[in-house]
Amino acid sequence: MAVSGVADGRITIALDLRDELADDLFDAALLARLAACGAVVRTGGSGDAAVRAGADVLVTGWGTPPLPERREALGRVRLVAHSAGTVRRLVPKSLVADGVSLSHAAAGMARSVAELALWFTIGHLRSLHSVERAMHGGRDWAAAQAVPLGTTVAGTRIGVVGASRVGRVYIELVRALGATVPVYDPYLPEAEAERLGVVPTPLDELLAGCPVVALHAPVTDETRGMLDARRLALIPDGGVLVNTARSALIDGPALVAELRSGRISAALDVFDDEPLTPGDPLWGLPNVTLTPHIGAATRHSRRTQGAIVVAEIERFLRDEPLEHAIRADTYDRLA
Repeated sequence: MAVSGVADGRITIALDLRDELADDLFDAALLARLAACGAVVRTGGSGDAAVRAGADVLVTGWGTPPLPERREALGRVRLVAHSAGTVRRLVPKSLVADGVSLSHAAAGMARSVAELALWFTIGHLRSLHSVERAMHGGRDWAAAQAVPLGTTVAGTRIGVVGASRVGRVYIELVRALGATVPVYDPYLPEAEAERLGVVPTPLDELLAGCPVVALHAPVTDETRGMLDARRLALIPDGGVLVNTARSALIDGPALVAELRSGRISAALDVFDDEPLTPGDPLWGLPNVTLTPHIGAATRHSRRTQGAIVVAEIERFLRDEPLEHAIRADTYDRLA
């Protein structure tokens, strides 16, 4: 194996990750593959500048301190292999534009996040959040049985905003259960929509015509705050909003107002402030399911993310294109 400009093909790989995260990502077999690529060092997630500057490959993840804007400040780093999804907080676009290769492992998290979104969907279609509160909160069997009849995924129009990696797995899951799936994604080619078995639909039409709306879009200048008060009001009475993507897609105060009215319900895994502050209005709302940003928190995801990172480093060593690359021309849409 050889990388242009790296003597004898031996590289230094810096795991700029918290040790416990590194242990979750890389089992013994993956660590052995990394060691076959080059010398592996750890920073414990400190972002140590000297270790970074001495590395050819930097492996980053949740909690890694941001990288510098200037290419020169990174020493000889030529590849940043991010073990998670969104990199915008961590890796400035200027580094990518200046020749640093960038890869992420969002694909490794897709199944786990999509399954949480499916669980949210089924739960709210059956009003299980209300049943659970009556059973555990009130110990009231009769009240739990009196929750209005729900519905099945089969035969339900489930609108998906964003045919991302997670979105596509979610589409696969709900279609397998019999849902009809309108999708809003201006970047989804017609042929790909046909392959996925979905119906490309304008956003307002999707919101107005679907009793379940699941968000799977990235946060960009186009999508930030896209679900404002006007659009939230389009969701049918009794509708369900599922968000395992990013809270910035929604106007927070407008969502709280809708939820307080009781007109719709929501299942949320992502929030403007994390952790939620004690005074956040979302706490205690009876029509909301809250989870603490754990969509990707499964053993399967962690190992899959680690395997993606290792495979990308191996491709880098062979001078092959990265399978999960983020380029300067796709940074604003994918990062």
